[in-house]
Amino acid sequence: MTKFLINLFIKNNNQVEDTKVRSSYGILASLVGIFCNTLLFLLKITIGMLINSISITADAFNNLSDAGSSIISFIGVKLAGKPADKEHPFGHGRMEYISALIVAFVILDVGFRLFQDSLQKVLHPEQLGFNWIMIILLAISVLVKLWLSVFYTKIGTRINSSILKATSADSRNDVVVTTTTIISVLFTKITGYNIDGWMGMIVSVFVLFAGFNIAKDTLMPLLGEAVDRELYENITKKVESYQGIIGSHDLIIHNYGPSHIMATIHTEVPNNSNIDDIHEIIDKVERDILRELGIFIVIHMDPVEISNVKVLEEKKLVQKVVKDYDENVQIHDFHVIKQFESVQLVFDLVVPYSYNKAEKEKFREKVVEEVRAVNSNYECIITVENSFVAE
Repeated sequence: MTKFLINLFIKNNNQVEDTKVRSSYGILASLVGIFCNTLLFLLKITIGMLINSISITADAFNNLSDAGSSIISFIGVKLAGKPADKEHPFGHGRMEYISALIVAFVILDVGFRLFQDSLQKVLHPEQLGFNWIMIILLAISVLVKLWLSVFYTKIGTRINSSILKATSADSRNDVVVTTTTIISVLFTKITGYNIDGWMGMIVSVFVLFAGFNIAKDTLMPLLGEAVDRELYENITKKVESYQGIIGSHDLIIHNYGPSHIMATIHTEVPNNSNIDDIHEIIDKVERDILRELGIFIVIHMDPVEISNVKVLEEKKLVQKVVKDYDENVQIHDFHVIKQFESVQLVFDLVVPYSYNKAEKEKFREKVVEEVRAVNSNYECIITVENSFVAE
């Protein structure tokens, strides 16, 4: 069904890097969500009112909030697809994250209200009706939600959409919620003990949990998050595959939406290279990464020594001292400046985020001490920093 809908409504659906195609995927997912969730709301609210069930009514309003979320997603996708303009030179891609955040707050509000209503049902239980047609209809809604979850997952993965992935997780929660509701009604029928209010509270907790997770996942890219390890390896492997580039570091990703990504990276090149030749290579790397990965990247060039034996020995000395202290720490931007009797060894130390300020200073002092023990003329100029890559 998913493939049929994609082929029916989305032209050039294989070109997911295209902003218009990506927007079409998001719109399709939103419209399908609006239709299915509205239908489920009408079905469940009717059943809930007929048998006086708070858990089914709670589940119905959960579906209504999902329909509202799909409407917000639809608006967000449309706004996120707008091209860059003079006020927003990086495009409008973050509107998708903002939309997801609004969805999260809507879900949290619904969950809180449902919890209040369910608590009242626990304190003041009412007679619960029953019929098998109701059970069958609820079971059908479980299947619909299960399909929606798979549908959102496939499209969300295909276009790398955080809001659709979050909506997929919410749909999976709905499957659990409705299944719990069915269990509540059957349990009451078999035992005569009304647990409807308690089940309604369980439903509301699932709704609150889903809203919290969506908010958390949405805030991360808005606040700025570490570079995904897989993406880091893809970019660095690509950059370092070009002749004349012997290493890279300090990759930073700036996310302006799933299809609007900028990056900066430092590349190491031999210090005896022809600057015009290296500049031409770097320009080619930037163009290729934009075309192949859809990432606008800016590359900084760091010349490094490759032939001076003395400098290479000094670098090896520093690397040994650092690795003996902590093998997880790396150095880069190493170069040597000779001034009269002293020799300045200038480099950056990249330490894990687990290091606090005092530990960083202790590490720096230890490196200085060990290096000067080898040669008292060595003067270390060290910048201690953290990696931008997720640990």
